[in-house]
Amino acid sequence: MDVIAPLRPSQRTTLVPMLSGTLFGTLSIVGGLALAYVAFATPFLGLAIPSGRPDAFQTVFGIAIWAVALVAPAGFVLAGANRLARNLATARGRAPRRSTTLRALDNLPGELTVASGLILSDGRGVAELVIGPFGAAVVRELPPSQVTRVQGENWQVRGSRGWISIDNPLERATRDAERVRRWLTEDDDFLVKVYSAVVGPDPTVARTPGCAVLTPDQLAAWISALPTQRSLTPGRHSRVLDLVRAAAH
Repeated sequence: MDVIAPLRPSQRTTLVPMLSGTLFGTLSIVGGLALAYVAFATPFLGLAIPSGRPDAFQTVFGIAIWAVALVAPAGFVLAGANRLARNLATARGRAPRRSTTLRALDNLPGELTVASGLILSDGRGVAELVIGPFGAAVVRELPPSQVTRVQGENWQVRGSRGWISIDNPLERATRDAERVRRWLTEDDDFLVKVYSAVVGPDPTVARTPGCAVLTPDQLAAWISALPTQRSLTPGRHSRVLDLVRAAAH
């Protein structure tokens, strides 16, 4: 399976800052633990704090020693842990997110191409597009059911300010499929078959004549069951892929 996605500039993460941050965090934690050991497991504090009846200066000095002994170890450990956590978050943030479509079709045999982030000639984007011997299929993810409700024909998603109306995902996927169909025939009269589907872990809506409703586990079987478009010759298939690649750059 091939993947086509737009190239987005990303901040380059060099090895030196990551290593230096990891070293700093590790040394801070080790230093904090070492200070805690010296302060509480050795007689260092007893030797450093004046005994008997100390004067004002010795009293202040003793309080300062206790404050350092109590605060410094925890401070070093927290600083080191925070730096390591930031490094881990940065490393995870650089890893690209694999969509539901890519995960579902990853092991599907056959010549498939999944394109995401496309901008069509009308200037609007489109959901993920799967290209294969059947033609093309628009696949859109349903919003999480925990924050979504359907009242009649009105779809709503819960945000920070309450419930907000959104487009019906099935109708939107159907419209996207029609836009893709028109886009692919702008410079050629050949009509590419374009299907549409929405995918969610626990869909509670019924499919429509123009859009299938699937779980992620059903997506691969649905793609495999789409009939081959025999008129989609290798040359026409290559032209479709060229158009998709051009829309991704």
